[in-house]
Amino acid sequence: MKARITVTLKNGVLDPQGKAIEHALSGLGFDGVGQVRQGKVFDVELAETDTAKAEADLKAMCDKLLANTVIENYAVEIA
Repeated sequence: MKARITVTLKNGVLDPQGKAIEHALSGLGFDGVGQVRQGKVFDVELAETDTAKAEADLKAMCDKLLANTVIENYAVEIA
């Protein structure tokens, strides 16, 4: 079973890397780019066949390692 986890900063958390990307895009001539926020994507392949168990495991992975839940949100998609 394949899954994708997307981790992004919560609203209100400063994103200096996103700001740097926004500035660089402007410098490259891409006008009209609004706010840029950066994040992380994890593609995970699981041996688990039970979707509910896989989702629970993926959320536990995020809570324990993949996301800092104080400043980040995450979304889990199972393919």
